[in-house]
Amino acid sequence: MVDTKLFYINGKWTPPATPKVLDVENPATEQVIAQVSLGSQADVDRAVAAARVAFDSFSQTTPAERVALLERIVAEYNRRAPDLVSAVTAEMGAPTWLARDAQVPLGAVHFTQAIAALKTYQFERQFGTSLVRREPVGVCALITPWNWPLYQIGCKVAAALAAGCTMVLKPSELAPLDAIIFAEVLDAAGVPAGVFNLINGDGPTVGVALSTHKDIDMVSFTGSTRAGIDVARNAASTVKRVAQELGGKSANILLDDADLETFVPQGVQGVFMNSGQACACPSRMLVPQHLHDEVVRLEKASAQGTVVGDPLKDGVKVGPLVSRAQFDRVQGYIGKGIEEGATLVTGGPGKPEGLATGHFARPTIFANVRNDMAIAREEIFGPVLVIIPYRDEEDAVRIANDSQYGLSGFVVSKDLERARKVAKRIRTGQVRLNGAKHDFSAPFGGYKYSGNGREFGVLGIEEFLEAKSICGCFAA
Repeated sequence: MVDTKLFYINGKWTPPATPKVLDVENPATEQVIAQVSLGSQADVDRAVAAARVAFDSFSQTTPAERVALLERIVAEYNRRAPDLVSAVTAEMGAPTWLARDAQVPLGAVHFTQAIAALKTYQFERQFGTSLVRREPVGVCALITPWNWPLYQIGCKVAAALAAGCTMVLKPSELAPLDAIIFAEVLDAAGVPAGVFNLINGDGPTVGVALSTHKDIDMVSFTGSTRAGIDVARNAASTVKRVAQELGGKSANILLDDADLETFVPQGVQGVFMNSGQACACPSRMLVPQHLHDEVVRLEKASAQGTVVGDPLKDGVKVGPLVSRAQFDRVQGYIGKGIEEGATLVTGGPGKPEGLATGHFARPTIFANVRNDMAIAREEIFGPVLVIIPYRDEEDAVRIANDSQYGLSGFVVSKDLERARKVAKRIRTGQVRLNGAKHDFSAPFGGYKYSGNGREFGVLGIEEFLEAKSICGCFAA
């Protein structure tokens, strides 16, 4: 890895305009493992200027040329996969198996999906007597989070490159090391100078500088709803396009015919994976009232068999939370759940036994939760699952939709047609039936406070395209 205090601007690793460093901590050991520079307005200006110059030529490349570029990126990315795994485990505490089997591979999946979409996508179509062209939107600011860092970097960068856009990436300052390796990947793959630029920094400085910059045409942001509102407000003064994937509080509806032995433990582990730091995890489990106690029994057994600890050790399922601030946030919500009168099934406040060092939280389950409790309404972003009983199917749909969020949802039933009907009534951008995995060719994004715009596949590429009508091209 290059000097982590450098930025990647116009095809070169360059020092910041004004030196200012931030320590990068390993959340499992609480030790400083690297330092990165915090960028400034001057650094953003240099990166945006490079992207603006590069746009003139890169926007005119053919789809075939961009396919070849994406294929080179995939090859180099896979070559550097071990380095990426080590970085993700060290900077955010993801267990090695999770970094190796999910965190890193999912970054590459977005490039292979973009390649497949780009090979058949029609950038010109006839509408009446007009030719409608889809053209790259321009210079894009890509602002990504720390919880699934390569997954989010991959889906934005792959779509932007496929569309013919140039970009400036600002990864999270909590997990910047994988992004530096990613920039090395793009450099080695031959991405033209200025097409991709990397600036590290914080939201109030670099994030604001990008979202307000007059020469940025679009902002693609993934993060908290609070931060997303700020990005949209900042972008409004220059009428930028803004695409956002924000928070979630997804309902996992187990209908009365669900296979509880299979899907209750699966739902538990779906919340605990990545230490619960996932916007689309099934954090509200909705169960029929008459099955509530049986679900609690199964959940308790699953949770108590979950090993929390050193992410480098075999058998560990749950690593630390990313930071002390995130640990304190999760502890606050666990305290609220107890204060609000929810039944603590397992877990609770504090760290797991024997883990005094590191930001480790106890995997926690609350039962007999009402949907008006803070632990049911607010995104906790930690290994905390709430069980909400419902009267009937109508009540389950009402509870699922009674949320400011609308990112994802889950429905479980032995009757697939019944599950489909319920899914169609859920006000979210995605619903997964019977444990289905992500389909990366299908669009992903949210309703309501979970954001706007879509990522993945063809619709993800179209977020980075403008439509131009050229009238009179065809005879009436």
